[in-house]
Amino acid sequence: MTRTDPDDVTLIGHRGCAGQHPENTVAAVERAAPRVDAVEVDVRRCASGELVVFHDAELDRLTGASGRVADTDWSDLRELTVLDSGEPIPRLEELFDAAPDDLLVNVEVKHPGVASDALDDARRARNDVLFSSFHPEALAALRDRDPGTDRALLVADGTPEAAVETATDLGCVAVHPPIDLATEPGFVATAHEAGLAVNAWTAADRDDAGRLLAAGVDGVIADRRDLLPERSSRD
Repeated sequence: MTRTDPDDVTLIGHRGCAGQHPENTVAAVERAAPRVDAVEVDVRRCASGELVVFHDAELDRLTGASGRVADTDWSDLRELTVLDSGEPIPRLEELFDAAPDDLLVNVEVKHPGVASDALDDARRARNDVLFSSFHPEALAALRDRDPGTDRALLVADGTPEAAVETATDLGCVAVHPPIDLATEPGFVATAHEAGLAVNAWTAADRDDAGRLLAAGVDGVIADRRDLLPERSSRD
């Protein structure tokens, strides 16, 4: 099914629209929020136990520092900035505090041990939250602690049937495939038949977004907030 009206599609800013803003920062979320329906951010634990919003396991690409996030205390991480933006690495609770109340926040759980504490932060937030993960055990932990959480299975490859079966077994509301998988014949239909939404990643340009609209996805996870220019303004 082709989605002829882009307003029917959820536009999700990948890492706060990483193609336009310093990824996974408070500034990115604040700048993207007026033009997207949701933002996707990544969460992992640092050495001193805090949950930080950061995609990579290693610090070098984004900060120029060396070492792993998991081996670095928050007191050191808080002094680093993302790329050349001057924007600091936030804790998850800080990002929730900065997000507009009506903004859906998609929290990607980068490793299973983060799930329970991420849920605690989400419960204190005013936002609706969708948890996603490549790790079924993280989604199972969220389900077991609070079956009412909205959860999505991230998949990188495989068949539609395998992705849908795993997502269904975990009680997910959505499956998040990459573009090439989402646009394979039958993927979206198979997910929809199982009652799952399909939010596909990661659209970098309008050609990517167009392919996903043609495939009938429910959501486009995008690096830019202007890939569906004909949508009604969110400002």
